[in-house]
Amino acid sequence: MNTKQSLAIVQKDVPCPFCSIHCDDLIIHNHSGRLKIKENGCHIAVDRFERPLPQSKPTIRGKTATLDEAISQAAGIFKKSVEPLIAGLGTDVGGMRSVMELADKTGAIIDHMFNDGTTRNFLVLQDLGWVMTTMGEIKNRADLIIFAGTDAGNYPRFYERVVWNEHSMFNYDTKNRDIVYIGENLDTSQGKSPSGKKPTYLKCPQDEIGEVISVLHALVGGNKTQKKEKISGIKMAHLEKLAEQMKNAVYGVIVWAPGELDFPHAELTIQNFCEITKYLNRETRFAGFFLGGNDGGMSANNVSAWQSGFPLRVNFSKGYPEHDLQKYATANVLKNKEADALLWISSFNPEIKPPRAKIPTIVLATPDTKLDFKPDVYIPVSTPGVDHSGQMVRTDSVVSLPLKQVRNSDNQSVKEIVRRIAELV
Repeated sequence: MNTKQSLAIVQKDVPCPFCSIHCDDLIIHNHSGRLKIKENGCHIAVDRFERPLPQSKPTIRGKTATLDEAISQAAGIFKKSVEPLIAGLGTDVGGMRSVMELADKTGAIIDHMFNDGTTRNFLVLQDLGWVMTTMGEIKNRADLIIFAGTDAGNYPRFYERVVWNEHSMFNYDTKNRDIVYIGENLDTSQGKSPSGKKPTYLKCPQDEIGEVISVLHALVGGNKTQKKEKISGIKMAHLEKLAEQMKNAVYGVIVWAPGELDFPHAELTIQNFCEITKYLNRETRFAGFFLGGNDGGMSANNVSAWQSGFPLRVNFSKGYPEHDLQKYATANVLKNKEADALLWISSFNPEIKPPRAKIPTIVLATPDTKLDFKPDVYIPVSTPGVDHSGQMVRTDSVVSLPLKQVRNSDNQSVKEIVRRIAELV
């Protein structure tokens, strides 16, 4: 990266790398390296883009080192390792390509920091398949959107850009959409349309959403259900009404966030989402949509699938990729002492801390990350879409957005550092 590059004072149409819907319309002002979002930034984007860039140096066991020394030390750890673990994976497409090269060369296990949620999706996809939609299809076609177990609060501009968008194809008036929430402790305020139309909120415990969807599945299929006044605290009359809405929808969508369905066997709930959408497609158009893949998670899983044939949680130690969603989870690998070295990567969020493992540990993280231990090697890295250009895959996996550089940084990218480590191994 050329740190002497002259950057424009104001950049328009800047993509945001900090959540997986990757809004691409930010306007950012750069004043002597300090960034200010002038338009279209959510609170997450404002916090991350406008953080000052502190000075930070590589360290070896807590002592300041040169970048070359730190990379050489990291390569030495990989040379001695029999089965290393490369985790965190908070990087862009280019960084993940370098990770794949290093993993293949060293027989490493690879896993993303937020893959527990994504795994719930993959279990369903691998077992039964699904019918999914995209942000563009929701934006232009959906007349019924059901938020199941999520209010999309972790994706602050989802409503603005996808639900209550002013412009759509086919002259569709988005203010007429029906919005339904199923779950508990959900903020439904953004589900109120610009014209004042209120959403429907069916309250039930998160771990009983699957039961509610099962009853809805029976109702839309015309099957008889037990004569109960309520199901999981929801009146049967309300479920019957929703079932009719679902059957009569022109284009319905069920939205969930797998990371927020954090209870045992949540994949069975997601399976219910997918099975009811399949059934409804016999009579109308209905699809699923999930919100997930932050901190490079969607990019990491896609690159892994492109190059190995599998999504993450892959082990290369046998000379070929072996995939197991449970066995190769970071927590399980460390708990079972199945790795003898750890490379942790997190180039987006300084609040994310690497696990403290009793094995040689290399940390590639943003320069403002506050570590609570001294890793064997620490190298500060630049952030894709802020300090260097790059590419990231959106939550629906249909769009790969090019990222812009909006400021200069002396820190190198994950792509470059991991590539240099791989060259020395």
